[in-house]
Amino acid sequence: MTPGEIRTAVLDILEGIAQDDDLGQLDDSVAFREQLELDSMDFLDIVMELRKRYRVQIPEEDYPKLESMGSTVEYLTPLMADISA
Repeated sequence: MTPGEIRTAVLDILEGIAQDDDLGQLDDSVAFREQLELDSMDFLDIVMELRKRYRVQIPEEDYPKLESMGSTVEYLTPLMADISA
């Protein structure tokens, strides 16, 4: 997957979790928690959806790398490079 495809995939997951938030205004450089009403369980739901949909394993120590859309896409790009969208 390309970085753009990964961003779209993460947005799709967020749409199911943050249904009341306007994802069209999402700033890729700002932490999700500063822009969206996400709690720790919502964050875990994101990680679990990535695992379920794309078989991506994210170790707990890497969770801080998923702070914003930009850092999430950067982290996932090498992990999802061989996955077709």
